[in-house]
Amino acid sequence: MDRRSLLALPVLALPGIARAQAFPSRAITLVSGYAPGGSTDISARLVGERMQGLLGPDARIVVENRPGAAGRVASDWLRRQPADGYTLMLTESSSHALLPHAVRRGTPHHPVNDFTQIAMVCTTPYVLITRTDFPARTAQEMVAQLRSADPETLPFATSGVANATHFAAELLVNQLGRGGRFPNVPYRSGGLMVESIARGETAWGTAALASAAAQISGGRIRGIAVTSAQRSASFPDIPTLAESGVSGFDLVNWYAIIGPPNMPAEITARLNGAIRQALADPQLRQRFLTAALDAWPGDNTPEAARAYFAAEQERWRDYVNRTNLRLDE
Repeated sequence: MDRRSLLALPVLALPGIARAQAFPSRAITLVSGYAPGGSTDISARLVGERMQGLLGPDARIVVENRPGAAGRVASDWLRRQPADGYTLMLTESSSHALLPHAVRRGTPHHPVNDFTQIAMVCTTPYVLITRTDFPARTAQEMVAQLRSADPETLPFATSGVANATHFAAELLVNQLGRGGRFPNVPYRSGGLMVESIARGETAWGTAALASAAAQISGGRIRGIAVTSAQRSASFPDIPTLAESGVSGFDLVNWYAIIGPPNMPAEITARLNGAIRQALADPQLRQRFLTAALDAWPGDNTPEAARAYFAAEQERWRDYVNRTNLRLDE
């Protein structure tokens, strides 16, 4: 490369730099694939609120709920939007890691290549919950109940068909040799399914812990066991399923912010920087902890997020294949 070409490089970069400096000049829409009140919606609102001030004094982030098909409606809509950084999605492991492998007919989009991965946000385990008057008060008692009960009399509640809460419940009864027998009662969000158990409409279910945190703390439902390898820092008194004698569980729901495919690198970098700054804020981290969310602990560049998405495809594919669980929509 000659001297003239080298001198031209900074000039070629100017449009991208100027575009990033001017961004955002209008409101950013942050889509959640579930109805209000669940863990995805909570995560989007918490991180979106903190990002606003970091993107500029006049920046606005508006959370928009587009529920349906365990996040696939929102995901498929997102990939067709302009790649200008003004339409984003807070997604989670159900729609971008589990569904492509657990649903028999797959998804209409590629979970990695059809999106721009911007940054990881947080995690929460799943939790086995019951109504407060349910006879089983411990995980051991719950397992005994599930082994002996007529499945038709004990349907479970989830935040959707073929999402990770459905998968977690099916995995539990599958481990007990009773897979596919208990009816699923799906709701449009984790908040709605937790409320159904609190009202006594259903006896038990599996939810993201962040969706159930307020109701557990308020004594309206009972938290029986979490699906993670370790207990939650937010609810240290709730044991893990592994502690309770049910092996094969290390399920954690993760959340990330993504955009349409082929977003400009400088816009992606600006958003990534705001997310990372937000996650470093002690006040946001405390609000996460109160909501039973853990701020993302690892490397969090766009490249690292994309690599994590790709690795999760392999992990969930292997998990689904080993358990032989396939879910119909």
